[in-house]
Parts: sequence; structure tokens; C-alpha cells
Amino acid sequence: MSGLVVDIVDLPRATGSVKSLQIRTPAPADLGTGIIGVPEGSELTLDVTLTSMDDGVLARVDADLHIHGECVRCLRDLDENRTVRIDELYLFPEAIETQRAQGDEEAADLLAVGETTLDLEPALRDALVPTLPFQPLCRPDCPGLCPDCGQRLEELPADHHHEVLDPRWSALAGLLGTGTDREDGLGSPTDEEGAEGDQA
Repeated sequence: MSGLVVDIVDLPRATGSVKSLQIRTPAPADLGTGIIGVPEGSELTLDVTLTSMDDGVLARVDADLHIHGECVRCLRDLDENRTVRIDELYLFPEAIETQRAQGDEEAADLLAVGETTLDLEPALRDALVPTLPFQPLCRPDCPGLCPDCGQRLEELPADHHHEVLDPRWSALAGLLGTGTDREDGLGSPTDEEGAEGDQA
């Protein structure tokens, strides 16, 4: 069972009852995007307060976590420690069923209280992922990588460049070289014939 699944057996059902706890657990997989997020297995520290409500349990959580990613331009590592705030109401199954019966099309997406547990992972994911940059950058004006050698442009001299010959010019140079050889070859017999004529 995930370390983000909290036992609520000892949380009284009476409205206003409170349970507080601290959780230290390895981060689950896919807590982020493919580019940036919380590394799987890195430590999560959560200060949790659960409060019984009429129709569910209110979870208030401060989650301390580490975020790792890469700059999409220069591939530099990006690392940040962050605290994510969760303020989410988990509804009892009967409350969700009531909303569904009333025509609430989003009822199926509501977070539900388990029979004896409450899973904080979906709430943590919902609170974190939308705040992550779609295209993370080490800085807004990052120049990126040299397209020819792959080195970071900011670490290269200002006049850094590569001589790139247009392949069309290379082909033309080859044709010109072949033409010159032909002219030399045609010229030789003529010269020899002229020499023989002089001897005659």
C-alpha cells in the first residue's frame, strides 16, 4: 500500500473531529510530467490535518518535495525544493452517489473516502502537476545548444560558428574539376600531333 494512503479508522465521524499526522514516504511514479516532476523514490514529507465534515473528510496538507527536470533548450538540470498545499474535500460514497443522481456530470471525478482509508496521492498530483512549467527553462533568455556541435551557446565565444558547405556547391566543384581534367586530356594529343608535324 502506498505511503500516501492514510488510515482513518481512528478519525471520529462526528463533524469537526480532527486527526493530525506527519508522513515521510518515497514519492510514487509519474508525479509530474515527462519533462519535470518529483523523482520516483525521492522523499516526501507531509503535514496532514484531516477534519470530519457532514459529507466527507477535509484534507489539508503541506507537502515538502523535490522537483527535478531539464531545460528544454540547453538540457541543463533543474532542481527545486517546493512546498505544495492541498486543501481537498473527500466525499463519502453516498454523497457522491447523491450528486450523481442529481445529474452532476463530474461526480465520477470527485475524490472519495475509502472504507477505512483516504488516498492523498490524487490530491497531491492535482495540486502539483498544473503548477509545473509546460516547457521548463533554466532562464527565460537561455540561448540553447549549438545546432552543429551540441555545446551550450552561453559557454562558447560570441564568434563561435561552423563552416558548412552547401552540398550543391560541393557537387558543382566536382563537375568543374572533371571538366578541367577533360580539357587537359584533350589538349595533350593536339600538342603531340603538333610536335609530330613539326618533326615532319
